[in-house]
Amino acid sequence: MKKLIVLVIGFVSISYLANAQTEQKLSRKERINQRREKINQLIKQEEEGALIYHKQSLFGFNLNTDGWKVNYEHGKYKTITKTNIWWLELGERKDRKEEKLSSSSNIYPGLSFGNPFVFGKQNNFYYFKFGLGNQILIGGKGNKNGVAVSFIYGGGLSLGMLKPYYIQIQDPNSGQYQDIKYANNDSIFLNPALIVGASPFGKGFGEMKFVPGAHIKTALRFDYGRYNETISAIEVGINFEYYSDKMPMMVMGNPQRAFFDAHIGIEFGKRK
Repeated sequence: MKKLIVLVIGFVSISYLANAQTEQKLSRKERINQRREKINQLIKQEEEGALIYHKQSLFGFNLNTDGWKVNYEHGKYKTITKTNIWWLELGERKDRKEEKLSSSSNIYPGLSFGNPFVFGKQNNFYYFKFGLGNQILIGGKGNKNGVAVSFIYGGGLSLGMLKPYYIQIQDPNSGQYQDIKYANNDSIFLNPALIVGASPFGKGFGEMKFVPGAHIKTALRFDYGRYNETISAIEVGINFEYYSDKMPMMVMGNPQRAFFDAHIGIEFGKRK
């Protein structure tokens, strides 16, 4: 009797273990099939033009209607059409009245000497920005050789940086060369006959004035990269900035707090 009970228990145990192993095998097979089906869907979406990735990063260079900027952008994939992005930008604004001139020698008329300078320029206006926004896919590539079109929008903080603009002049009394910046009612700074040229680029960085502000931007991005893993794009857009104080660039200009510009740029990066 005891032997029979032991045989029955052993048979039940073996059956239970066999069923558990079968279920485990089926479960593992189901997981493999589900994973394979998901991969096939991603491949199909990519072939149809969808940009499938986890994150992206890119660098760009832009020409603005009033200057230039370089930028870095990082994005995290949320849905097929939406990516959360943040960006950093560093650039320079220039007054539309700026014009580079060269000094002419009094001894040899027509012969230029000294560094080219901007007459009447008071400050170099640089800026640094941090922003948050979204990238919305408007149209997929259609195929791997197509163009994906995305809409970019967002905004954030801006930090305006005013660096005094120095010029080198020849002192009318001593005949010595001096680096000077603009001071109110400065007749020497605005006397072209005394100007030798622009001072070295680094002059004035220690006197930088920082002005906080904010910005918003919108843009269209045309990604013509051959493969979805790479980003090769052209971007066109508009930008608006507002600062807490006026930003003087030219002595004869009208200092402003608000700035509006358009830009076009090239961008390169990768997706993972």
